[in-house]
Amino acid sequence: MNTAVLTPTSRTLTWCLHLLIIGLLALAAARAVIGSRPHAGWIVAVALTCGLAYAVGPLLSRIRTSRRAAAVWLAAVGLVWLVLLALSPDGIWVAFPLYFLQLHLLPRKAGLIAVLLTASAAVAGFAAHQHSFNPMVAIGPALGAAVAVAVVWGYQALYRESEQRRRLIEELTATRADLASAQHNAGVLAERERLAREIHDTLAQGLSSIQLLLSAAERALPGQTETAIAQVGQARQTAVDNLAEARRFVAALSPPALERNTLADALERLCTTTSGRLPISARWQTTGDPVPLPTEHEVALLRIAQSALANTVQHARATVVEVTLSYLGDHVALEIADNGVGFDPYELPAASVSGGFGITAMRTRMEELHGNLHVDSDPHLSLIHICRCRRTLARSCQCAATL
Repeated sequence: MNTAVLTPTSRTLTWCLHLLIIGLLALAAARAVIGSRPHAGWIVAVALTCGLAYAVGPLLSRIRTSRRAAAVWLAAVGLVWLVLLALSPDGIWVAFPLYFLQLHLLPRKAGLIAVLLTASAAVAGFAAHQHSFNPMVAIGPALGAAVAVAVVWGYQALYRESEQRRRLIEELTATRADLASAQHNAGVLAERERLAREIHDTLAQGLSSIQLLLSAAERALPGQTETAIAQVGQARQTAVDNLAEARRFVAALSPPALERNTLADALERLCTTTSGRLPISARWQTTGDPVPLPTEHEVALLRIAQSALANTVQHARATVVEVTLSYLGDHVALEIADNGVGFDPYELPAASVSGGFGITAMRTRMEELHGNLHVDSDPHLSLIHICRCRRTLARSCQCAATL
């Protein structure tokens, strides 16, 4: 007998079965004493022995964990019951609870055989006490056996279905937990990537500008004090602007440059600030009829412009950069061109150990708007960034960079 076999019998039904067997044995003993039947003392002794043999089962853990031990215990109880049946016709009543025990504790085939043998013994014993046999004698034990088989097998089928449903629910719960964990991890990774781009396009570029300004101020000292003071002031203002950027993207707000301005205004201010703070002339122009853009498009184009200008300042060794925003029907094109040097795009790593993350971040920003970034360059050509973006959210976004 194993735990799975015992599990279908609830605690309440188990105690009812215990009480039924003890009650029937007590009834058989009482009727023998009250009726002054022959061998009444033996009937009481055998009934008591059968009750003690039955009580051993629930007390021994091995019987609950081993089919072999359960079979031996049932055989012992059955033998004592046969003696009781031989002494008293009232022993036939104990056959009914024995059917349930045999069906629960034995394998299906063995349990059915045990029930048939018990029913046959009950019919034979009762017929011997009646000194005659007729169909009516067999109806009671046979009907009890049929009812026991139907109830136990039906209960076991329901239990198996319930267990299968329970396992399915557990699997669904585990799958839901795994899915929630995967979605959480994906959200964490996406947020990390977003923050990486924001930091690269704002704080990192601002700190790089501060570094360039302070280096220029250091070179201007001590002979050109006024120039050094102006450059330090510009570095301080850059730090103030970057602090505002940090506070805004931490709070998941739009860039300060776009708060009360259009994209064109923000880009013009970016060019003016770049020309005033860094040793490069940033020229600005716009073409076409301005149209309103979705916020995410404006943010993406402004960040790409910031990153492109930073690339120009740090790597192109340019003196002039031109930024053009063109409204072309259902597209908006942003072009950043300079007179510096280019590079070999096939040797450009996705993100170098030295911090190169600009082209990768630009490409990712446009891909998030269902667009693409094309890089075409030559080490001896100037650096040109061209970004094309559809002006409506319902349509796709395309961005190309030619270097």
